[in-house]
Amino acid sequence: MSGFTVAIVGRPNVGKSTLFNRLIEQRKAIVDNISGVTRDRQYGVCEWNGRKFNVIDTGGFVAKTDDVFEKEIKKQVHIALEEANLILFVCDTATGITGQDEDMTILLRRSTKPVLLAVNKVDNSERALEATEFYALGFDQTFFISSISGSGTGDLLDEITKHIPIQEEVIEEQREDWNAMVEEGMREGEEWLEGQNFDDLNETLYEEEADLIEEDWEIEEQEEEGASYDKAPRAQIGLPKIAIIGQPNAGKSTLLNALIGQERTIVSNIPGTTRDSIHTQYKLFGKEFILIDTAGLRKKKNVHEDLEFYSVIRAIKAMDEADICMMIIDAEKGITAQDISIFSLAARKGKGIVIMMNKWDLVEKETNTARDYEAMIKQRIAPFNDVPVIFISATEKQRIFQGIEKALQVFDARNRRIKTSALNDAMLKEIQYYPPPMSRGHAVKIKFATQLPTAFPTFVFFANHPDAIKDAYKKFLENKIRSHFDFNGVPIRIFFRKK
Repeated sequence: MSGFTVAIVGRPNVGKSTLFNRLIEQRKAIVDNISGVTRDRQYGVCEWNGRKFNVIDTGGFVAKTDDVFEKEIKKQVHIALEEANLILFVCDTATGITGQDEDMTILLRRSTKPVLLAVNKVDNSERALEATEFYALGFDQTFFISSISGSGTGDLLDEITKHIPIQEEVIEEQREDWNAMVEEGMREGEEWLEGQNFDDLNETLYEEEADLIEEDWEIEEQEEEGASYDKAPRAQIGLPKIAIIGQPNAGKSTLLNALIGQERTIVSNIPGTTRDSIHTQYKLFGKEFILIDTAGLRKKKNVHEDLEFYSVIRAIKAMDEADICMMIIDAEKGITAQDISIFSLAARKGKGIVIMMNKWDLVEKETNTARDYEAMIKQRIAPFNDVPVIFISATEKQRIFQGIEKALQVFDARNRRIKTSALNDAMLKEIQYYPPPMSRGHAVKIKFATQLPTAFPTFVFFANHPDAIKDAYKKFLENKIRSHFDFNGVPIRIFFRKK
């Protein structure tokens, strides 16, 4: 990780995640009064007075424990301490100095890195007086703050920025070659639409797209204040974002750790281990992208705890944020109804999809097992079954990089812009060879088509009787578009308008 980095550490339930969210000005980390909510390292960027630095949120540190999660959290904290340039040690004035605070102090005294002590929950003058006992820990710089109200965080940030070396601003390389084709195609499409006098076309289609997304959300019956949806134009595309999704305990975190070659997230056989959505920037095949590990998505009726509820919410928001969904299915269990529901949700949201059958090394195989398995999967997920299926083992690292390679190909396909001339050259010939059925004795004629500059492939066909075109013919057109222009793994939407 490049750039100056601050690690937030401390015992459980002192307000580390609340402070993390305040510093990055996002509700990225789950916050709850229950101890041990944060487990994996969470990364964000803070900007203060024109200076930027990285921030790492960590789980609560417990020095002596037999708990499986607390042991793994301890490892995550040590990794964060190694990555950091400065350590922000958070304590809680409401409880005073505890034995766990003293254990953390002993650990930090061994570090050669600067340590700032932040005494949290100092919400009034009485608390400020009580907080003075933390001077006994012996740190050179102590700050009294309130993560909830923001009190004292300005002084803390001023001190942090003093430690950032003065250097030229690091400018990230422009990835023009990565999205040049997309931007060019978008401009071409906009120019073409302007010349056709369809002033209300884009607005109408975006409204329909928004309605569909709202229906998705209603189906899930889950919402969170401030939720947003991915409706950004393709000109705003940056690094590809790949969300790793699936049911609990399918191997999502194991796959992420195997890909990046480190214990980025805690792995356990206990379902529900991952709670936050974990973002990791990664480079492979000469391309940079972001991997997002998510909590397991289970049926709403099986979500009983508030923490699990918010974990599911964040997983769905990560899906909204992503360009590609890498769906992990437990090959031992086979594809289940819940897997199909997750797949359908990603497809309805217009995300590129790669199916990865994990734990394939544990499946008894015969000559055509993989082929028959793939055929069965595509039958279950129909009608949208033009999706790559890869058989992997995250623990054995079998074909996991093939999955990434395919995901990047799907990303390119999702952002592919077909020239209007090429689209009509191909599709009008298909339509002429196999025209749509007549409607009430009248011939239905499709005159031309174009691709719209939307976030994922959306095509509009102009006809004399658009309402007469049935779903079966719509599917025929979709299949022909796929056969001519290779949209493997990408949902396609088709609309008909009168002309």
